[in-house]
Amino acid sequence: MSFFKRLKDKFSAPSEEQKQQLEELEQQDAEQQDAEQQGEASQDRETETQDKPAKKVKKLKEADFDDDGLISIEDFEEIEAQQLGAKFRAGLEKSRENFQAQLNNLLARYRKVDEEFFEALEEMLITADVGFNTVMQLVEELREEAQRRNITETEDLREVIVEKIVEIYHQDDDNSEVMNIENEGLNVILMVGVNGVGKTTTIGKLAHRYQAEGKKVMLAAGDTFRAGAIEQLKVWGERVGVEVLSQREGSDPAAVMYDAINAAKSKDVDILICDTAGRLQNKSNLMNELEKVKRVIGRAVPEAPHEVLLCLDATTGQNALSQAKSFKEVTNVTGIVLTKLDGTAKGGIVLAIRNELHIPVKYVGLGEKLDDLQPFNPESYVYGLFADMIEQNVEEAPESNQSEAEIEGNSDESK
Repeated sequence: MSFFKRLKDKFSAPSEEQKQQLEELEQQDAEQQDAEQQGEASQDRETETQDKPAKKVKKLKEADFDDDGLISIEDFEEIEAQQLGAKFRAGLEKSRENFQAQLNNLLARYRKVDEEFFEALEEMLITADVGFNTVMQLVEELREEAQRRNITETEDLREVIVEKIVEIYHQDDDNSEVMNIENEGLNVILMVGVNGVGKTTTIGKLAHRYQAEGKKVMLAAGDTFRAGAIEQLKVWGERVGVEVLSQREGSDPAAVMYDAINAAKSKDVDILICDTAGRLQNKSNLMNELEKVKRVIGRAVPEAPHEVLLCLDATTGQNALSQAKSFKEVTNVTGIVLTKLDGTAKGGIVLAIRNELHIPVKYVGLGEKLDDLQPFNPESYVYGLFADMIEQNVEEAPESNQSEAEIEGNSDESK
């Protein structure tokens, strides 16, 4: 199965034809349930199920439930992937329009795979905030792949370009974006970043997400210098229903963290999310204070902080990369939360951060709602970035999208 078709099957929403099929199946199921409730045995059940499409996009109410009312793992994962694909597609609309338009124009302008095309591709990717070093690596790998596959037409590189983006992100670790959260004991997440990147909002959304997963969450108001920062965090605490431990403005942030950890331990808290002052990475005294906070946390809980998440504003482009470099030197950043990704037409900064700093993106902000902070996944990100192109390519070339198993099966039948 082609890479594009796999992404489409995994993340795409149902087509109008599929929706109609699902509505018909819902009606059939409702009629069957009515008949069973009236004690009537349905003799045509097997015949009706044979009419179901071999591949359909499921929603929760079409999923298969067992006798205990539990959904199958396969159906749950399928529905979850579709929901995730829809969120990334909607959240990356600006970036997708920019990426797709530029790539389509490039492929239309350069028909042959030659050095002139690769130079133009380099320029396009750099303007999309992919980062110079990452662009050089990506284009060099594309050169080698084109030579290996003997690709001479640029149109044939369309799918390869998207596939290579996913490969560059994954590198040697396919699970780098997974959060380091243990099921037992206290987990401490330290949130860092400059003012204005959406750090406090991200903390509130993270608290909401973990609480929805059944975790007991507490927040620590360590941004004691910015006027209103403590109150802002308390508002978020009330909104999502979690406790916020704080002291007065101007208090020592390290002392706040120490008290918060002790309180979290005594109340059997699962996750403590610690806010910090929005620091400019070029202010050495503020960065030194952040290092002190990290040391205090580590003494109170030896394995903590379990995650140091750096909030970056996606709309700031290469400046976000500079911030990440500075914070990594001081706090050993373990992951990135890329906020406001829905507000930029340049989504390439994700690749630059991962490839040049080897810091995984853990979460991305795709909107203003509580559930618009989504765990990052390279494939769903790429689908959101190229959804229209992927679906159009699959529809125009259905014959090339057969799986190897299907091809072998057809071959066997012909013998």
